[in-house]
Amino acid sequence: MVKAVATVRGDSKVSGTVTFEQADENSSTTISWNLTGNDANAQRGIHVHQFGDNTNGCTSAGPHFNPRGKNHGAPTDEERHVGDLGNFSTDAQGNSTGTTTDKLIKLIGPDSVIGRTIVVHSGTDDLGKGGHPDSLKTGNAGLRPACGVIGISA
Repeated sequence: MVKAVATVRGDSKVSGTVTFEQADENSSTTISWNLTGNDANAQRGIHVHQFGDNTNGCTSAGPHFNPRGKNHGAPTDEERHVGDLGNFSTDAQGNSTGTTTDKLIKLIGPDSVIGRTIVVHSGTDDLGKGGHPDSLKTGNAGLRPACGVIGISA
């Protein structure tokens, strides 16, 4: 079992943790999050980005992690970036706790997300279906109020 964690923070009230667990290279990865400080009763985009560089805030993280050169999509779509994790829902206080599994997010192998950045976006990810010029590139999910580098954990 390989485990990883990102401590998420930024230039906003948004903060929390995102954890990753993968049993072996052929297994799906379980992703869990506990995030606070978001807008109340909202859907917010969350993605793994290319770089583990946050020296210039979350913008240094680069584009979505996309080693296969695909268009942006939903986590269940065949056509999607590896880093496309869709949206999470917030409660009336702007908090979100949840778990999902993903077949493309890997902690083991050449497409590992360890050392890359998880970014919480300010808007809703349109999952590549919004018709906006950025839909197939970013999901038109807005700014990057918080992020964290994914690191190996115990």
